[in-house]
Amino acid sequence: MTSAGMKRMTPYMFLAPAAAIMAVGLLYPIGYMVYASFLDWNPSQLISEAEGVGLRNYASLLGDASFLESTAVTLKFSTIVVVTEMVVGVGLALLLDRNIRGVSVLRTIFILPMMIAPIVVGLMWRYMYHPSVGIFNQTLKGWGLEPVPWLSDADWALASIIIADIWQWTPFIFILALAALQSLPRSALEAARIDGASGWQQIVHIKLPLMMPVLVVTGLLRLIDSFKVLEVILVMTNGGPGLSTEILSLRIARTASEFRELGVAAAMSNYLLLILLALTVIMFVYNKVVDAREAAVRQAAEEA
Repeated sequence: MTSAGMKRMTPYMFLAPAAAIMAVGLLYPIGYMVYASFLDWNPSQLISEAEGVGLRNYASLLGDASFLESTAVTLKFSTIVVVTEMVVGVGLALLLDRNIRGVSVLRTIFILPMMIAPIVVGLMWRYMYHPSVGIFNQTLKGWGLEPVPWLSDADWALASIIIADIWQWTPFIFILALAALQSLPRSALEAARIDGASGWQQIVHIKLPLMMPVLVVTGLLRLIDSFKVLEVILVMTNGGPGLSTEILSLRIARTASEFRELGVAAAMSNYLLLILLALTVIMFVYNKVVDAREAAVRQAAEEA
């Protein structure tokens, strides 16, 4: 091989070990899960002993009312928590992006919830929602109001886990939004102030548009993570009452461990993977469209 060829191959040689590790650590488990989804497999069998059933697991799930309800709960839960966390997190970042006394302490306090283990978060909120000794119902009783069935009523239970998730993960949005704010070009903000733009106009027309690429990626990461929430819901409600708080990740775990249907659980996991891939593609296409639009605007401005 010539020296020029060696130079071209050098980057790939350095990447080869990482690519091999990724193939073994990522692609193999996914391939294993896809293969298992075509089998009638239970924990008492080796996978080689399981009977092949083709697409039966996938077809059965499309008519499974429990699976469809869990999917609906997942979509509802994820939509509400991500939208709320984005609004609150970005709002807090805009509020604290200034030099005021004690702001560093406030920033530290705001990020504490995401440092707590999910199991602890679930236990903590479960005790606070306790019908008789929980702090929320104790406060309501002190005000002369009726206690609320936070975790025993279907409607209240979903709202309760949504509140807990917002409390824990809004700091994630806050940190990334604040980092994006602090990396904005100060020249654009100074020019806007000199031109007489108000604080609100700077936010709407300069800060948020410049932050949008970071916010889109942040929202995507949080959306993907919200589809996989398990520990907090498992500790707080275990998916109940009924199926009112059973999201897909919990349904998959129960199908594999309680119902002992590993092939069906693998098919559910693949459905979840397809949903997440679709969301990822949509977000990346949106980013490409925004980038292309910005490039066209810059080119038009240069030609003018």
